[in-house]
Amino acid sequence: MKVAIVGSGPRGLSVLERMAARLAASPVDEATDIYLIDSHQIGSGRIWRTDQPEWFLMNTVADEVSAFSGQPDGGPARPGAGPSLAQWWSAEEPAKYPGPNSYAPRALHGRYMQFILRTIEENLPENVRLIPVKATVDALTRTADGYHLTLREGAHLTADRVVLTTGHTTPELTGNQRRLAAFAEQHPQLRYIAGDSAADMPLDSAPAGSTVGVLGLGLSFYDVMAALTEGRGGIFEDDGNGGLVYRPSGDEPVIVAGSRSAMPLPARGRNQKHHDYRYDHALFTTERILAHSRHGEISFADDAVPWLLAEVELVYYATTLTSRYGPGKSAAFEAEVVAAAEAGVPDVVAIAAGYGLDDVPRIDLDGQARPFAGRHFDSPEHFERALTDALAADLAHAEAGNVDDPLKAALDVIRDSRAVIRALVDFAGLTPTSHREDFLGWYVPRSSFLAAGPPRSRLQQVTALLDCGLLRIAGPDTRFLPDAASGRFAVHSPYVAGSKVLVDTVVDARIPTPDVRLDPHPLTRSLREQGIWTSYVNHGADGDRFDTGGVAVTEAPFHPVDNAGTPDEGLYVLGIPTEHTRWFMQGGSSRPGFWTDFVQNADAIAADVTAPVLATSAPVQLGV
Repeated sequence: MKVAIVGSGPRGLSVLERMAARLAASPVDEATDIYLIDSHQIGSGRIWRTDQPEWFLMNTVADEVSAFSGQPDGGPARPGAGPSLAQWWSAEEPAKYPGPNSYAPRALHGRYMQFILRTIEENLPENVRLIPVKATVDALTRTADGYHLTLREGAHLTADRVVLTTGHTTPELTGNQRRLAAFAEQHPQLRYIAGDSAADMPLDSAPAGSTVGVLGLGLSFYDVMAALTEGRGGIFEDDGNGGLVYRPSGDEPVIVAGSRSAMPLPARGRNQKHHDYRYDHALFTTERILAHSRHGEISFADDAVPWLLAEVELVYYATTLTSRYGPGKSAAFEAEVVAAAEAGVPDVVAIAAGYGLDDVPRIDLDGQARPFAGRHFDSPEHFERALTDALAADLAHAEAGNVDDPLKAALDVIRDSRAVIRALVDFAGLTPTSHREDFLGWYVPRSSFLAAGPPRSRLQQVTALLDCGLLRIAGPDTRFLPDAASGRFAVHSPYVAGSKVLVDTVVDARIPTPDVRLDPHPLTRSLREQGIWTSYVNHGADGDRFDTGGVAVTEAPFHPVDNAGTPDEGLYVLGIPTEHTRWFMQGGSSRPGFWTDFVQNADAIAADVTAPVLATSAPVQLGV
C-alpha cells in the first residue's frame, strides 16, 4: 500500500505518529510506503521550520505541548510514548532551558518536531518505509485504483490513500486589502505587505527610521513587532522595577499600529496549572445546553452564550471568594450555583451578592475585548495614557496567575471550553444565521482576543517601546487608507484627535481567514475544479443557508465530500482547510497526559488508513 501525507506540520506529523504507533502494535500484512510531502521543511513545515529567528515565540507554555500521543513510560521514545516539548527542551538544551512554564521559540518547536520525525523513522516495522519528499503538490486526480499527484518540481506520485493536512495558505486579497495593495503598486516608493507568517514577510524592506503602519494587534502583531525591533538589533533589558526598557540599535523603523479595539492582545495569566490539568465544567455542558434549548437547531446567542457566561462568572466569583475567605465559602457558593442550574441558567451575580461580593464588578466580555469603546480622546497623548493604564492593569492580572487572579482564571474558562463549543457548532450544529453572526461574527473575535494571548513579556515589550517612542497605537477603530493627496498611506483613529500619521509601509499583521473559495493555491484550485473539494454549506430548516468557505468533510475520519455529495473514502482532510466546517482547526499541538481532539482526530485517520494492512486492529487507549 502507498500512502501520501501532504503537509508535514503538526497535523500531518500527528497523523504519521499515530499511523506509526498502530503499525508497530500489530503485524503488518503488506509492504507499506508512506510519502511525507512538504514544500518547505519535512517534519516541521513552513510555520515551524527550524531556520526562523528565535524571537518568534509560541503562545502556549512548553509544558502543555506534546507531539507524542503518550507520555514517557520508562522505555525509549517511540510513537505513542515520548517527551513533551518541555521535557525534550530541558534534556536537549539544559543550559538554555529557562525552566517550567516557559514559552519556546517556534524554531525550537520545529527542532522538537524533527526529533519526533527521527523517532518515528527509527521505530517503523521492517516492511514499512517512510519516504520524505520535498516538493509542492500542485494537482491531485483520481485514478482507477487510487490517486495521481503532480508535483511542481516535475515528478509524479501515485498513492492508494492521501491525507491532506496542507495548513496555512495565502488567500486572495479582498476589500481594503486589495485597495491598499493596488495603491502601493501605483506608487513605487510604497510597500504593502499582506498577512502571512511574520517569518515569511519581507519586513527587511522597511527602511530604518521610516514609519511603518501595522494593521492588527493580535498574535501576529507581536511577531512583526519583534522582527522590527529585536530583529533589527535592539535589546530589551530589565528595568529593575519588574518591567523592561528598550535599547535601540538605530536600525528600527517607527511602528504605528492599530486595530478595531486598539488594545494589544492581553497577556496569558502566569501559568499555575499542571500540564495535564483538565477543567471540569459545572454549568456549560453539551447535555445541559441541548436539554434547555428552545430551538430545533441551536442558537449560539440564545442557547449557549448564557451558560458559558454563567460558567465564566462562576469561576470569577469563586476565585474571588477563595482569595478573600478561603476555599470553604467558595465551595458553598459553587454548590448553590450548581443547584440553581437545575431550573435553568442561574443568576450567578445575584448568588455572589449573597456571599458579600456585591462590590465586585461584573465581567463584561465586550468591555474586556473593546476597552476603549465609546470613548473619544482629545489627543494621541490622552489616548496613550489610557492605553498605558490598561496595559499595566492587564499585566498585574497576568502576573497574579491563571488560578489566583479572578479575571485571568475566569477568562481561562473560555480557552478550556473549546471542546464543548466544537461539539455544539461543528457540522452545522447552529442555525445558519447564528453560525455566521452570533458565533463567527460576535463570539470568535472575542474568544480569540481574550483566551489566546501572548506571554507577559510581550506586553512588557509593548510598554517599553511606547516609552521610547518607537511604537504608537493610533486608537480605536484604526483606519488604514490610501491618501491620494500625499501619495502615501494614512493611518488614523476617528476617536483620537490629531492621530493621523502618513506611512510608506503597511504591514497586515492579521492571520488570513481560511476560505477554500479564495485560496489561489494550484492544489486547492485543482481539487475544487474537479469537484473533489467543495465548500461546506450550513443549510437551515427554514431555507436559510451559510456557505462557510471550509472544505466539506464527513465526521471522523474526515473524508472530503464531492460535488455529488459523495465522500471520497481514499482521501482525508484535516486542519486549517476545514475551518468553519469545524472550529478551531488552527490549533497546533496536543497536551501531554491526555488526548485532546487534536490527537483523537489524527488517530481516527490513522486507524482508517492503516486498517487494510494490519493483521489485527491496533489497540487504542484514549486519554493516556
